Amino acid sequence: MIRVLNIISDTNIGGAGRVLLNYLRYTDRERFETLVALPRGSLLGPVLEEAGGRVLEVDGIADRSFDRGDIKLLRELIRRERPGLVHTHGCFSGRIAARREGVPVIYSRHSAFPVPAKLRYPPGRWVNKLVNEHYADRIIAVSPAAAKNLTDGGISPGKITVMMNGVAPVARCADTAPLRRRWGIGPEDFTLGILARLEDYKGHMDILQALHSLKGEGRRVKLLIAGTGPFEEALRQETARLELEGEVRFLGFVTDVAPLLSVLDLQLNASYGTETSSLSILEGMSMGLPAVVSDYGGNPWLIDDGEDGLLFPTRDASALARAVARLMDDRGELSRMGERAAEIFRQRFTGEIFAQNIENVYLDTLKGAK
Repeated sequence: MIRVLNIISDTNIGGAGRVLLNYLRYTDRERFETLVALPRGSLLGPVLEEAGGRVLEVDGIADRSFDRGDIKLLRELIRRERPGLVHTHGCFSGRIAARREGVPVIYSRHSAFPVPAKLRYPPGRWVNKLVNEHYADRIIAVSPAAAKNLTDGGISPGKITVMMNGVAPVARCADTAPLRRRWGIGPEDFTLGILARLEDYKGHMDILQALHSLKGEGRRVKLLIAGTGPFEEALRQETARLELEGEVRFLGFVTDVAPLLSVLDLQLNASYGTETSSLSILEGMSMGLPAVVSDYGGNPWLIDDGEDGLLFPTRDASALARAVARLMDDRGELSRMGERAAEIFRQRFTGEIFAQNIENVYLDTLKGAK
């Protein structure tokens, strides 16, 4: 039995936490025991325990990557639990603690962002390379976009394994009529949705602009926005300014995505920052829901343009509106893309495939494979 200690500093349930949750659902429990160190009181704790992980609460690390005191706490935890491997999710303190205790370290990069000039060029590039490669035996990038982000900062490609996320399939709800009535969706309405944290860089403003254009053409369109975040008030103000109150519904944080995805005709992702591998897009694909997404970050590796959805140029609201209009006008193409989305999901993005890929990295790392 191989004991793997995951270290994650999130106090809320974010993308990295959901990735870990998906892994737990499909791990080989006869070969791997999964422990998770996280901040005391994290919302992740109960759901990870329910999925079969052993949760270890830490009085530190909350929503931060590095702190000297955290290193000491995590070294003590590692000595007590004696894992064969440590897998960190953005927690640099965890990588340092594991290396100092002589335990092999895997680091997952779940995001991508513009690399600052000080890390693109020497001497910052050299320092970044030295530090990151010293404190990780292997780095998992959750998309080619995340891998490029790492290599732009000097990390050797040979240190990186690109591994697309996988998720549990989501079952389509048979009866969506009650939800359609609750959200004011009429029988002729074409329903769009975005499931994402309400942040500026997620592109909600571009989606509202596209919706305004579609409404101006006389199209019956509804938009469901699921998520919370600091940008909510700005989005509500823009919705009012564009006179879209009748077309937009703010749903808040949604724990069960199946009913929401079942109502949609099309899922949207307009991100222009940090997007690597959208789990909500994958969940929609699992039930045959196509998507229209920006060509930013990892989106082009999830959506094959013209196959399981459409790509549009990042920050181009007019192009987004045209893409949605195209599928509204050709329901045959929309249906074909939905069927293809489910096929691609089964071939590339299942939770089983993801868990097996993770565990292959674990085994290779423990064997000292390069």
